[in-house]
Amino acid sequence: MIAQFDNLFELMDAFPDEQFCIDHLTAIRWRDGEFCPYCNGNRIYHFSDKRTHKCGDCKKRFSIKVGTIFTDTKLPLRKWFMAIWLITSHKKGFASTQLAKDLKITQKSAWFLLHRLRHATCTQSFNAPLGVTNEIDETYLGGKEKDKHADKGRPHSQGGAGKEIVKNRDGELRMQVVKDMRGNTVLPVIGRNVAKGSMVMTDEHKAFGPLSRDYYHHSVNHSAGEYVRHFTIHTNGIESMWALLKRQIVGIHHWVSPKHLGRYVDEMAWRQNRIDMGEGERMNDLFNCVEGRSTYKALIA
Repeated sequence: MIAQFDNLFELMDAFPDEQFCIDHLTAIRWRDGEFCPYCNGNRIYHFSDKRTHKCGDCKKRFSIKVGTIFTDTKLPLRKWFMAIWLITSHKKGFASTQLAKDLKITQKSAWFLLHRLRHATCTQSFNAPLGVTNEIDETYLGGKEKDKHADKGRPHSQGGAGKEIVKNRDGELRMQVVKDMRGNTVLPVIGRNVAKGSMVMTDEHKAFGPLSRDYYHHSVNHSAGEYVRHFTIHTNGIESMWALLKRQIVGIHHWVSPKHLGRYVDEMAWRQNRIDMGEGERMNDLFNCVEGRSTYKALIA
């Protein structure tokens, strides 16, 4: 049976020990039927310890954690569940330094744990391009060149030059890190996420100019002080998402590497797309996408 909870006290009551956590994960992962994580067979035998199983086809023994982000974890699932609650309920994410204190684990373990949860948020692919009306915008992360030390900045570069760039599709929120804002980089990303023939609203960036060939394209000229036209043409909705993302990075994490920026972006978009869910419902939704391993060696490679 899948437990229900809407606040931290109910979470603690719902999972008083490890077996309750295992039963909850089992109920969600096998809600459509039992299967083997090794061969996908459905002839499953259960042992009396209620924690291990054996496949009748490939004869391998396994726990419900095999084949998920929990594979080979040394931490109790109760600590995992607490971490999942924190990362899904805190609107700006959660820092690994604070999680280490709250769970009484090392900061290295907390960092790895959070990155495995971020891996889970990006495993669900989008099924169809967005239609109707969409806002498209870009932002730069990493600070301005003029504010850097002399040995780290790029002379004569514009603010934000050479940074990781984040792309966003609105409808449901879609965000992606791109290497630059050239048209041949940006347009294919937009094409994969926005249905042709729909309405798109952007700022005056020249990379968005060719969108008028395939979309009903409207733009606002921010450099001329224009932010809204005819009450409906604007990019204000998506710009509020950039503010939230930057508050997450600056206020919570303080710094993220370009290598892992995409994971933080995926985490924020996943959470924002489920903003109308209840706290427990959002946490249980994350359990639906825990398939697949994420190793520490791969993260630091």
